[in-house]
Amino acid sequence: MELRQLRYFVTVVEEESFTRAAARLHLAQPGVSAQVQQLERELGQRLLDRTGRRVTLTEAGEAILPHARAALAAADAVRGTADGFTGLLRGRVRLGTLTGAPADEFGLPGVLADFHDAHPGVEFALSEDTSARLLAALQRGELDMALVGPPDEHPPPGLSFQVLLDEPLVAVVPTDDPLTVSADGTEPAAEPGPRDGVNAGAVAGDAAPASGSGSGSAVPPGGSGSPGSPGIPLTALRGRALISLPAGTGARGALERGCAAAGFRPAVAFEASAPPVLLQLAARGLGVAVLPYGTATGAGPGLRTLVLTDPCPRARIALARRTAGPAGSAARAFLRVLATALPERLGHQATGRPPASARTVFAPSPRPSGAAADA
Repeated sequence: MELRQLRYFVTVVEEESFTRAAARLHLAQPGVSAQVQQLERELGQRLLDRTGRRVTLTEAGEAILPHARAALAAADAVRGTADGFTGLLRGRVRLGTLTGAPADEFGLPGVLADFHDAHPGVEFALSEDTSARLLAALQRGELDMALVGPPDEHPPPGLSFQVLLDEPLVAVVPTDDPLTVSADGTEPAAEPGPRDGVNAGAVAGDAAPASGSGSGSAVPPGGSGSPGSPGIPLTALRGRALISLPAGTGARGALERGCAAAGFRPAVAFEASAPPVLLQLAARGLGVAVLPYGTATGAGPGLRTLVLTDPCPRARIALARRTAGPAGSAARAFLRVLATALPERLGHQATGRPPASARTVFAPSPRPSGAAADA
């Protein structure tokens, strides 16, 4: 049994195709197939089912996959340790990001470019998906880290969160929607503040829940909130057709938990992964768009943004990782950079956006757990 056979096997599983796996490995497809078949002969078990349109794992393959990944991670760790004595950093970093999230929201391209300039021997594999699927991939060892909108209040077993951003959900409606009349007729409400108990750079299970009680303010068309403006209660959305991000996203989870606390179930009529699409649907009068404050600031003419209150659901963006930290030295090094750089870039980009009390950017946390060995 050779490490390359295990690597080919794992790559085929991740790509669900021998052809795509060969392209990713920069090899000819027959060579990849032959090595995986040789591995199956040595183990005496068929690991992959090739009969369908997608290559899938057999029962034996499912049992062996975690051990194959562990063996590859151990080999990468050996190589990384040796490289540390020569000042080189090599390896592969597998990073997950949210589907539809604008790249400039996190400044991620700049972080990747700076890291690659410093460590040209490190390769990156980027994946986009919903938060729920990214977290599941982290648990299975398919990703080293991921930027997620936590769909639940606490991280799944074996994972930790570093909260980077916490902001309220808002309703976006046409300017002639009855909700705007309701908002203009209410008493002024205080700005929505960060949920109590959230510490700067919160890591692991003590990060703040994404929904809770609070008060909010209406935001005039085109923009930022103004202290003391009126808001609308979350119960005003009862029975309204809602336009939301898909199930499995942090904003959707925050909406569902907030509505449950208010005593009703949200009636989601339209789903879309890209916030601009939600705004376009709202502009056509197809429902009330509900999305995080920061993504609604460009609602444009003809739309009005209203902060929800009583309770005020809040969405978070977090850097998720396995609690023990990534196995590879390259991934551990990049995690340290990411955990520091993203809060700094978010804080810089927050200038001119919602007030600090409405949109909270957290300071960098101390070194992530599991990274001390590579300091």
